[in-house]
Amino acid sequence: MFVQIRKWTVTEGNAHEIIERFKKKPNQGPSLIEQREGFISRELLKKNVRRGEEEVMMIIRWESEEAWKAWEKSPEHIAGHKNKIKEQGGKPQKPDYVISMEHGSYSVVE
Repeated sequence: MFVQIRKWTVTEGNAHEIIERFKKKPNQGPSLIEQREGFISRELLKKNVRRGEEEVMMIIRWESEEAWKAWEKSPEHIAGHKNKIKEQGGKPQKPDYVISMEHGSYSVVE
């Protein structure tokens, strides 16, 4: 199994911005990524904090690294990024509320 993890640290009160962007939309059916061969699951997590910076993490599981690479190179994935750039009139800027974004890819060993 292959796992991709993304973590956003955002200013207080803005975790919902990341969550809204990536959560499942009601009555929409499976997303393009969920329809890809080799896709297993996706989880969206919000760290419990009382105040201060907030964290949102997204974990995506694939059957293999090759399945993930096929998604990354797929016309649907590339078109999605191109549409986002077009909507924003150029390379999307990092929103002011995002302090940092980390990502990593992992092979499950056990």
